[in-house]
Amino acid sequence: MRGQVVELLPNAMFRVKLENDHEILGHTAGKMRKNRIRVLVGDEVLVELTPYDLTKGRITYRFK
Repeated sequence: MRGQVVELLPNAMFRVKLENDHEILGHTAGKMRKNRIRVLVGDEVLVELTPYDLTKGRITYRFK
């Protein structure tokens, strides 16, 4: 699901506003951390949501 980063939080967490106007907490995926891909406020990102808790997700891709 696509979203836009709204706020940077401590411990590599981000507040992301999704296409459907929900706001979730997201953290960067391990490969993004390993390859040092920076995520800043305003970036368009791809988020994976867990079916167990729809308020948390994993940022897997940053669109250019």
